[in-house]
Amino acid sequence: MKDLFERIQKNKGPLGRWASQAEGYYVFPKLEGELGPRMKFHGKEILNWSINDYLGLANNPEIRKVDAEAAAEYGAAYPMGARMMSGHTDMHEQLQNELASFVGKEAAYLLNFGYQGMVSTIDALVTKNDVIVYDVDSHGCIIDGVRLHMGKRFTYKHNDIESLEKNLERATNMAETTGGGILVITEGVFGMRGQQGKLKEIVALKEKYNFRLLVDDAHGFGTLGKTGAGAGEEQGVQDGIDVYFSTFAKSMASIGAFIAGEKDIIDYLKYNLRSQMFAKSLPMIFVKGALKRLEMLRTMPELKDKLWENVNALQNGLKSRGFNIGDTNTCVTPVYLEGSIPEAMIMVNDLRENYRIFLSIVVYPVIPKGIILLRMIPTASHTLQDIEETLEAFSAIRIKLENGTYKELAEASVVDME
Repeated sequence: MKDLFERIQKNKGPLGRWASQAEGYYVFPKLEGELGPRMKFHGKEILNWSINDYLGLANNPEIRKVDAEAAAEYGAAYPMGARMMSGHTDMHEQLQNELASFVGKEAAYLLNFGYQGMVSTIDALVTKNDVIVYDVDSHGCIIDGVRLHMGKRFTYKHNDIESLEKNLERATNMAETTGGGILVITEGVFGMRGQQGKLKEIVALKEKYNFRLLVDDAHGFGTLGKTGAGAGEEQGVQDGIDVYFSTFAKSMASIGAFIAGEKDIIDYLKYNLRSQMFAKSLPMIFVKGALKRLEMLRTMPELKDKLWENVNALQNGLKSRGFNIGDTNTCVTPVYLEGSIPEAMIMVNDLRENYRIFLSIVVYPVIPKGIILLRMIPTASHTLQDIEETLEAFSAIRIKLENGTYKELAEASVVDME
């Protein structure tokens, strides 16, 4: 018999294997200073494209004032206990009602964290007799929720409606055998590559197949749709989403999440979501802060307008310079380049140290080998000057990537080329 830790000590995983070269710089970096486009990294000011503060609320003076007042009034602990036992308040209910109204649903339920909330929502919605069909590129919280499912599940090719329909046929046959139902899961916005989920086409399939639809709209809430109600509103199919989920960690610049849908379904979920039944209620600091943030989403459309002004300037600027940004139709801005992981590390180092540009780097196994994805998140707080500065830096690093400068530096370094 082996020691349980033997495998762990020998194999740190596809990302962990880079820890000695990457930790503290490429992964687990420490950004300092007030949240915003200009922060500090390793003691130097950088232009930051790596936080999901879409509407620029994180350092908004009104938001900080409400957060501080809530902390002074309630402290960090109130209310104590899980919602079902002792952690429920009128303000939690008020936030739920306002969220439901904002996204056009009958009811909503507040969650303490997005990731575990999605995992628990999937777990509560299905039994072993039910079948799950989900997009293969779904976020980790969806994948982990599906892993808990004791019944059958099928993946369909990313945003591929033909593949979805084939798997719905398989799921229908399976559900007829087990006596269960079908849950389809997708995202409103896929946060790595920036495409919207094909919600309109998926909802249309309800005319042919009997299924319910769960949508994770973490990146769409606050950024898409006429009012900011998300990808469903943007595509005109909000009513076709049976359970709508979003987090406060993006446009709301906070902690927490919510689910929304028909009242009887939300009532069921609030009595069966294990991640909420057995965990502490969302503290009042975040509840009161979320009410203020939601108010600003509703009453200040100029925040979303400024966000999209910056998104369009950045994405159009990249495309005009010949960069491949894929088929993003959201704020998420990926730039695809060809190169190895060591080349990518050298390039990002150059961006940070010599051009003072900080962004996220994505490599294998998240994307295929030989591809480097530089992921940027424009916000309402960025300026057109920030964008122009970034475009100039990108033009400079592309020359170095194409002429082999980064490859030579990588080969000369101690970075493992495997």
